[in-house]
Amino acid sequence: MAAEAVSTPIKNGPHNIHCLTIIGQIEGHMVLPPQNKATKYEHVIPTLVRIEEDKEIEGLLIILNTVGGDVEAGLAIAEMISTMTKPTVSLVLGGGHSIGVPLAVASNYSFIVTSATMTIHPIRMNGLMIGAVQTYEYFNKVQDRIINFIASNCKMSKEQINALMIETGEIANDVGTILFGEEAVEGGLIDSVGGLSDSLKKLYEIIDEKNKEKNEHKNKEKNEQKD
Repeated sequence: MAAEAVSTPIKNGPHNIHCLTIIGQIEGHMVLPPQNKATKYEHVIPTLVRIEEDKEIEGLLIILNTVGGDVEAGLAIAEMISTMTKPTVSLVLGGGHSIGVPLAVASNYSFIVTSATMTIHPIRMNGLMIGAVQTYEYFNKVQDRIINFIASNCKMSKEQINALMIETGEIANDVGTILFGEEAVEGGLIDSVGGLSDSLKKLYEIIDEKNKEKNEHKNKEKNEQKD
């Protein structure tokens, strides 16, 4: 069934953080069938705004287990995560497929468990399509948006991502590449192999570093005012 992304504040650790889970299929402008487990982007976007504006929340942990979904909705969520000022860490559990790839790399630091997989493939379109050059050009432009976003938020180059997308020998009935946990890290798509404890530890470290920088900046300003 289509359900709101689970959003949980955590206040018993070293820092006050927020945990956001993105599961199932990313639902965009079209409502998915009731039997589909889905994450609605109109629920996630205002949640991200609230997290960014809440002074008590110091960081965000994003847990992903998604098959992908609506391209524009997924990119919208990924763009919001990548432009947040709060420290962010993502953890891929189970799978981070298709448009789930930009979501996984949008955070400040990304983790994947060894058993998880990520599928990189060209964009697909459902429904009526006009067989014209303009349609092909539009597909290319949308795909470029995805490739550019992934490349700018991970250690993979555009050329490497494109090569994985058009690989023909990996998937039996499709074009693309499936990467397992360690392969995703070795290729530079994800930062580290790790689980929940690793993700929390890294998030707390980033928060500590940011707080240290803030304090140093405040002290510098005070010293300048005295002078």
